[in-house]
Amino acid sequence: MLAKGRRVAGKGETVPANYAFGPLEDDSIIKHRLLTRTTTTRGEPPLKKLQKKFTSFALEVEKEADNYGDCERLAKAFLQELNTFEIPLLKSKAVIDSNLREKENFNDLKDEINRQILQAQADIEDLKRQLEESKIERKHKEECESIRKLVAMQPPRSETQKVITELEKEIAMLGAENTASSRTLELRKKQFALLLHVVDELQNTIEEEQRSLVEELRNAVDDHNKSGVEDGSGGPEAMAAD
Repeated sequence: MLAKGRRVAGKGETVPANYAFGPLEDDSIIKHRLLTRTTTTRGEPPLKKLQKKFTSFALEVEKEADNYGDCERLAKAFLQELNTFEIPLLKSKAVIDSNLREKENFNDLKDEINRQILQAQADIEDLKRQLEESKIERKHKEECESIRKLVAMQPPRSETQKVITELEKEIAMLGAENTASSRTLELRKKQFALLLHVVDELQNTIEEEQRSLVEELRNAVDDHNKSGVEDGSGGPEAMAAD
């Protein structure tokens, strides 16, 4: 049994509503109606009515009596019922053909949509690639713009070249001064070394002279002493001489 919610008026409550047939019964009923061409549950099915008309006509034909009028009447009734039964079949056939055409159109439309989806995906990938390239190009442009601003902030090339020339001149002058200072320093080193050598020689000469003088003084004292001893006790004259 198929249950569906139904709202009760005035109470706002939902209660289950019961139906006579479930999903399986509905499928079997729909299939039976399609086969028997029965559109409602009331009355005889068209196929059964057609069968009755045909049975009546066949039984009337089998009678051995003068019943041509009845046979003709029953034949017309059977043909009329057959036409009545055939019309829904023709309609169903037309619906089936239309559904088949719609299915083919749907398949064609589905293929076209799938093709458009694939094309759209390819376009999206292409646009993504172009977006990445645009981002990289924009980044390069921004970097170039930053470099251009830095270059614009710098002085002109002529002024820079002038400053470079002046600095080169100063460097050359400082180099010349450095060379002259180096030469002067070497000369001063040589002169100082010569001076130290002269001082050393002079000091050696002075020391030699001092030693000679001391030696002479010692020799003189010794000679004097020797002469005093040879004179003996010379008395006051010797003391005075000492």
